[in-house]
Amino acid sequence: MSYTIEGRTGPWEIVVGLEVHAQVISQSKLFSGAATAFGAAPNSQVSFIDAGFPGMLPAINAECVTQAVRTGLGLNAKVNLWSRFDRKNYFYADLPQGYQISQFAHPIVGEGAVEITLADGAVKTIGITRLHLEQDAGKSLHDQHPSKSFIDLNRSGVALMEIVSEPDMRSPEEAGAYLSKLRQILRYLGTCDGNMDEGSMRADVNVSVRKAGEGYRTRCEVKNVNSIRFVMQAVEAEARRQIEVWEDGGEVSQETRLFDTARGTTRSMRSKEDAHDYRYFPEPDLPPLVLESDWVEALKAALPELPDARRARYVAMGLSAYDAHVLTLEKETAVFFESVATGRDAKIVANWLTGDFFAHLNKRGVGIEESPVPAKDLGALIDLIADKTINGKIAKDVLEIMFEEGKTPAAIVEERGLKQVTDTGAIDAAVDKVLAANPGQLEQYKAGKVTLFGFFVGQTMKALQGKGNPALVNEVLKAKLGG
Repeated sequence: MSYTIEGRTGPWEIVVGLEVHAQVISQSKLFSGAATAFGAAPNSQVSFIDAGFPGMLPAINAECVTQAVRTGLGLNAKVNLWSRFDRKNYFYADLPQGYQISQFAHPIVGEGAVEITLADGAVKTIGITRLHLEQDAGKSLHDQHPSKSFIDLNRSGVALMEIVSEPDMRSPEEAGAYLSKLRQILRYLGTCDGNMDEGSMRADVNVSVRKAGEGYRTRCEVKNVNSIRFVMQAVEAEARRQIEVWEDGGEVSQETRLFDTARGTTRSMRSKEDAHDYRYFPEPDLPPLVLESDWVEALKAALPELPDARRARYVAMGLSAYDAHVLTLEKETAVFFESVATGRDAKIVANWLTGDFFAHLNKRGVGIEESPVPAKDLGALIDLIADKTINGKIAKDVLEIMFEEGKTPAAIVEERGLKQVTDTGAIDAAVDKVLAANPGQLEQYKAGKVTLFGFFVGQTMKALQGKGNPALVNEVLKAKLGG
């Protein structure tokens, strides 16, 4: 059933499109050699070009072009072999040139598509309208001084890919799923790190509402939303605001708004500009960007395996759709999994990774790339279970010690004498002792209370200090209990 919001006059449908600004992974800016590292001292990564000094001419960064093309290919989009930069004119304190070099009429990447999967398993395709390259503005800081604003130009000139979707999303969940999937693809490609808290990925959220069967009504843009959760909240809040306006007999005005994360509401920022307000014209200091089709094909051939393909391969390896989804969410997790799974049972590896291993990582608040237990050691632990050196219960204890002490599983098993007891004589003796110590339970078992078998297994394993081979313990007990 489609998502709607119930108003006084009945249900309303939400229409959402996202404009995502993704910072290109490159060592230098789009038109200058200044560095792009996050967290540098204010105004320490600024060239004369970034600062808008007169007479400074931009020069295109080839790596940024490559990254944009690779992104387009990863989004199943059309790469335009001829594109052009334009000047987008507007005036703001953190835009020293008085214009932004962007692409308008002729972007580097055209139409594409992203497939999203929703919580109920439904799959939906979201259209991509275009991807264009542009330079970022600087940053205004209003909280450093009681009466002055400070300007940091470190971001000025940093390369951005603006990825514009079609208005194909119809709920907060779909908007969140699209942004998550887009970020996942960019991270797999290595074209944007997707760190929204550092500002390297931001979303402008376009929202409108309508009654069933209507065309599009006026949309509003919620600017610079910097988390997936906030995007979903902004969609809901702005849609409810617009419904209230329409139902009160008013008209929604096309404008740019901001999302107040503390209050969960949007507020007006400025009236929305149209293209003519920016007085676009071709950038006179840069020639058109002309790409060779052979070069584009070579980039396509060298693309890494993307999440959808990897997920399908994992399912073919015998993993559940859920496990395949979890293991491909982050590229680092998928790489770790494959390293452990090589030459081992993929399902067993997935169970260990998504269960106890993730639990230990979460407990320590670290990602898999910072794991104190490397892939080879997790693989070695699984091998110790496979060759019956230890059982699964002991393995869980060993894993905990691995996380705490950083030792290999073999060393821990040897040091602590944790090898599994496979000597049937020792197991026989332990079973005899347990049966002799529990005559009441033995009588009840023989009288038909077969659920007590688990009790005898547990007592025997306890007598063997957890090191008994479970299969052998079961075998000996069955023989002694008569079936």
